[in-house]
Amino acid sequence: MASRETLLNIGLALLLLVLPVIANYSGEPFYVTLATRIAILSLAAVGLNLALGLGGLVSFGHAAFFGIGGYAAGILATHAFSGDPLIFGLPGTKQMLIIWIVAIAAGGLAALLIGLITLRTSGVYFIMITLAFAQMIFYFAISWPAYGGEDGLPIYVRNAFPGVNTLKPLSYFLVCYALLAVGLVLFKLFQDSRFGAALQAARQNEVRVASVGIPPYRIRLVAFVISGMFTAVAGALFADLNRFVSPSMLSWQMSGELIVLIILGGVGRLFGPVAGAALFVLLEHWLGGITERWQFFLGLILLGVVLFARGGLIGLIAGRARHG
Repeated sequence: MASRETLLNIGLALLLLVLPVIANYSGEPFYVTLATRIAILSLAAVGLNLALGLGGLVSFGHAAFFGIGGYAAGILATHAFSGDPLIFGLPGTKQMLIIWIVAIAAGGLAALLIGLITLRTSGVYFIMITLAFAQMIFYFAISWPAYGGEDGLPIYVRNAFPGVNTLKPLSYFLVCYALLAVGLVLFKLFQDSRFGAALQAARQNEVRVASVGIPPYRIRLVAFVISGMFTAVAGALFADLNRFVSPSMLSWQMSGELIVLIILGGVGRLFGPVAGAALFVLLEHWLGGITERWQFFLGLILLGVVLFARGGLIGLIAGRARHG
């Protein structure tokens, strides 16, 4: 018999899929765009949840990977539009599949280089060093005039996906939803694998894991790199959604938002990022139309979750028991 949390996860997956379809055929494309934003932020948070939820790595620099994915999409699209070659004479491209591969490679490489240094620390030192790396990349972006600097980089036409008209809101949502589904499946596979078990064991007792011959540093580094890849793909999708790449994608506020999404939904829970992203985006839409200080109410909700619902919204609704 399926657990209550499993049923809740299925319900969330169906709601996120069905409601945008209804909105689209009701002539409300704006709500389709909101759902697309939820799916993209969910995917970015799924990446962070791999490092934070399973590995206990409180990274305050995941905006670096999110922004790197966004700039990969923006730079490749810009060169495809202008016809100017990239480094080594390589051409730009408007094909999402190629852009995602580049984003994954760039995000993974950045995560590897950052992880090699930051994972030699722990606790508050790890938090601050990941933040420092993200801020370095942020300031590099705003001082890079070739690609917009502080003003950001426009994407003139949304990039292409084979057989799909990505200019249609519902079509683009379905692309993002499919990638989110892949991300959730991969997260579940990692969570239930021997790798996931070792990662969670290293979070609980590093010395005991090392004593049985499993190197915690390597396990965490692999998780950190995979986490960065997930988040970079989400950044590429976010850039295409807005048709614009901004240095704000690299800011510490974005890193904080991703952590908030996971805490709201439930740290380490499969659909925690989805529930957290949905609540965050809907609060931003509804309360943002009433007051510019809508974050105050978000802060109250976050405080309530931390104090009274340590399992997040998923844990609160499904019960305190942790499944899977």
